[in-house]
Amino acid sequence: MNRLLAEDIYYLMVLGRKFEYAAKEHYMQGDISGFLHLDIGQEALSVAAMKAFEKGDVFATYREHIMAMARGVEPKAVMAELFGKASGVSGGKGGSMHLFEPSRFFYGGDAIVGGHIPNAVGCAYARKLQGSEDGVMVIFGDGASNGGAFFESLNNAATQKLPLLFLCENNEYAIGTNIKRTAPFKEQSKKAEPYMMTMDVDGMDADAVYEAVSHAKSLLEKGHGPLFLEAFTCRYEGHSVSDANSYRSAQEMAHCKAKDPIELSKKRLRELWGCSEAEIAALDTKAQEAVDEALLYAKSAAEPEIGLLYEHLFVEEV
Repeated sequence: MNRLLAEDIYYLMVLGRKFEYAAKEHYMQGDISGFLHLDIGQEALSVAAMKAFEKGDVFATYREHIMAMARGVEPKAVMAELFGKASGVSGGKGGSMHLFEPSRFFYGGDAIVGGHIPNAVGCAYARKLQGSEDGVMVIFGDGASNGGAFFESLNNAATQKLPLLFLCENNEYAIGTNIKRTAPFKEQSKKAEPYMMTMDVDGMDADAVYEAVSHAKSLLEKGHGPLFLEAFTCRYEGHSVSDANSYRSAQEMAHCKAKDPIELSKKRLRELWGCSEAEIAALDTKAQEAVDEALLYAKSAAEPEIGLLYEHLFVEEV
């Protein structure tokens, strides 16, 4: 970690939060339809994991707006996709849950809970056959670790010794059900211990996430995969915009927000890297300008043509 990287991570987290609040506002206004899953509160994991795993394939969940931008997808392309416009990252056909950009090796999201985990296993197997050292990272929530495909993926990845990092984002809630009601323990890494090396990290601390994912990636590149990393996080919003989050107490939410990842990074910029208040404010302003620009772009962008509905329905022979 250095000052430039710390500033970049802070900027991307602020950009992500401002982007998510803007998306929520325009969802309420009817500009965005379908489903909308916000990542507010979990920016440290979404940004730092992407920055630490810059080379390699990434498979993400449907809560992936910030991950896509941290991976290098333009905010304008992400917002246009949410608005269902032709210039969106998925051509306006995927929406919030299906941001897909192969030029960035970003294969997210996937609307099926845990459905992308076997896909990541297949990709890791292909990379192994190709002799690639970059590896593959698959990000999923604690709820996905209860599915059968998850355990099959662990088994196949371990058996084939694949260069795959399983990154579990444990915010303790699968939609609105606390992990204590669906698993016998909070630490989902216990499910992976018989198969592979496991690690854990504070998912609200961007620096810690960056170091943990960087370490895991270096192990993959040296042939020590697969690996399981569990990050403990806290989302501030409900499962989706339609979820009022009423099942969580004010005390629980206050405890979550006391660990705010953006405030922690801001404090470190001041105390560790010597950033002035003016320099930090400039990063905040830059993030707001990027969101404002994305909104203007999405509002004025063209709608997809009707004929596009019939494209990419089947595999095209090369």
